Amino acid sequence: MAITPVAQPTESVAKWEGSVEELRGLVSDRAMTGETLLLNMGPHHPSTHGVLRLLLELDGEQIVTCMPDIGYLHTGIEKNIESKSYEKAVTLTDRMDYLSPMSNNMVYCLAVERLTGLDVPERAQAIRVICLELARIASHCVWLGTHALDMGAMSIFLYAFREREFILDMFEMLSGQRMMGSYFRPGGVWRDLVPEFMPALEKFVDFMPAKVDDYESLLVSNPIWIDRTQGIGVVEPEEALNLGLSGPTLRASGVNWDIRKAEPYSGYDRYEFDVPLGEHGDVYDRFFVRMQEFRQSIRIIKQAMKALPGGPFRSQNRKFVPPPRAELGQSMEAVIHHFKLWTEGFSAPDEEVYVSIESPRGEIGCYLHGTGGNKPRRVHFKTPSFMHISALGAMSKNHMLADLVGIVGSIDCVLGDSDR
Repeated sequence: MAITPVAQPTESVAKWEGSVEELRGLVSDRAMTGETLLLNMGPHHPSTHGVLRLLLELDGEQIVTCMPDIGYLHTGIEKNIESKSYEKAVTLTDRMDYLSPMSNNMVYCLAVERLTGLDVPERAQAIRVICLELARIASHCVWLGTHALDMGAMSIFLYAFREREFILDMFEMLSGQRMMGSYFRPGGVWRDLVPEFMPALEKFVDFMPAKVDDYESLLVSNPIWIDRTQGIGVVEPEEALNLGLSGPTLRASGVNWDIRKAEPYSGYDRYEFDVPLGEHGDVYDRFFVRMQEFRQSIRIIKQAMKALPGGPFRSQNRKFVPPPRAELGQSMEAVIHHFKLWTEGFSAPDEEVYVSIESPRGEIGCYLHGTGGNKPRRVHFKTPSFMHISALGAMSKNHMLADLVGIVGSIDCVLGDSDR
């Protein structure tokens, strides 16, 4: 069993990695005298959605203190990017939020494009929007399936992953990979849409709304689901802002903030869609907001499909973008240019930029500081999972231990998104 007591009380202090003074500042005085129980939930526990350790102080089954402990999945991605040329670093971004790699690609590419002044053709922008909204749906499918499974609803897990498979098949058509495709590149996308992609996309947007109806019919009015989610993990709007929440977790508290609307990128200002909001900021509202986002993403994709322009799929600026593959067999200059871009890379100014986008989990931002050379001086990502995990203590205080399972699932955290 992954939930294990830390022991009482002298032994628990001995097992604590920090000092007794540090522990005393984190838990109540009753924990030091043995009146409350210190318990480890994780790091290997199915309901923590990754290798997350929660140190819990319990009074019976009531949570007195919840202290998240991250870092078990640390990969050093940010430091690794600083040793790569700008284009080669794209593959590293896939591995952060591994349920929505294209969101990671997007925010990094936008930062590079802003730093260098690189243009993005209209067709590439529309393709990016389609892929981002497909990634949002696929990510929400994983969230819904695992969240419901944690609460005992197994059928919806199978249904949600069935639909996700269809999306991953489409991603494989585009990039050759189901997940870590690195399809977005500075200046556009890796290649144009393949002929079989649009028919598959049309089929998907036709059948997916009915699937969302099925999900809702299983859960929205389910008395057990309602009992386990309504009034649990409530976060008031002001507190949500103070905690740094974003995305569906913030909007469930009634705060109308969506970066696609507030600070549009990739042409999102040209698409009509609504921003679903909650009223109570509880686990149920966080579920309900994401369910509505399924429909809004399909709505955006349909508009992008209808308005998909022709033209190039990547910038024609040869200072930053390799020549088309077709030119390599005809032009020695193209071969040399291709070789230099892939061995040396391109240079970016000694300036700094910050760009943020709306990922399935919330605001993901990229801070990028150039050097004037072919590698960045500093790269840092602000990720929603890190912020949401830090809010678990406030969300779970005075709730029952069983409620923590629903609260963790409702914030839709990905530990690769947090441990970079």
